Amino acid sequence: MLWNDAVPHDGPINMAIDDWLWQNATIPTLRVYRWQGEWMSIGYFSSSTAVPEGRDFVRRPTGGGVVDHREDWTYTLVVPRGFGLAELPGAESYRMIHLAIREALCAEKIDCELVSQESDDPSEECFVCPVVYDLVADNGKKIAGAGQRRGKQGLLHQGSLQVSGLAEGRGERLARMLSQEVNRISLEPNVTWMEERCESVYRNRSWNEKK
Repeated sequence: MLWNDAVPHDGPINMAIDDWLWQNATIPTLRVYRWQGEWMSIGYFSSSTAVPEGRDFVRRPTGGGVVDHREDWTYTLVVPRGFGLAELPGAESYRMIHLAIREALCAEKIDCELVSQESDDPSEECFVCPVVYDLVADNGKKIAGAGQRRGKQGLLHQGSLQVSGLAEGRGERLARMLSQEVNRISLEPNVTWMEERCESVYRNRSWNEKK
């Protein structure tokens, strides 16, 4: 399923929607979405001190580093238990998803390759230092990274692309690289559940600023 979520949301709502989708999706679903305001997100294990002073940020339920979402292309892939990607080891599912993204970007004439080894200079900033199976452009600059989390529901994969190109049809191209059959949908998450989730987690200072 492909959900082009055309309504921009703030950071906590975007995370709550992804969380709701992870909890409730019964088939693999790709959500492409936007941000309302100048948001950053940080990985579950990241330090909030890595966020520049004065910037709005939210902590993701997945791993990875600090991501600036002002000009990126953001997506989430949810794969329930029993479906292929959810049953693969973490590194392999990460590799397979980024291979699909590479093919989708090739259709936009954007050349990129998977990273084969870890960077020698780690950084809290996601797009400063690529890790294995991230995507880098011809000049070595990282253009695609993501974080994953697994639970009893399945796989939650939250990713960001920092590239230009034909972004309008990118979600469709990526969905077709991941599945033989793609149906477009428009979902309406449970508003009460999301608000409660935001208050207890994604707008909660103890969640966002924990070390």
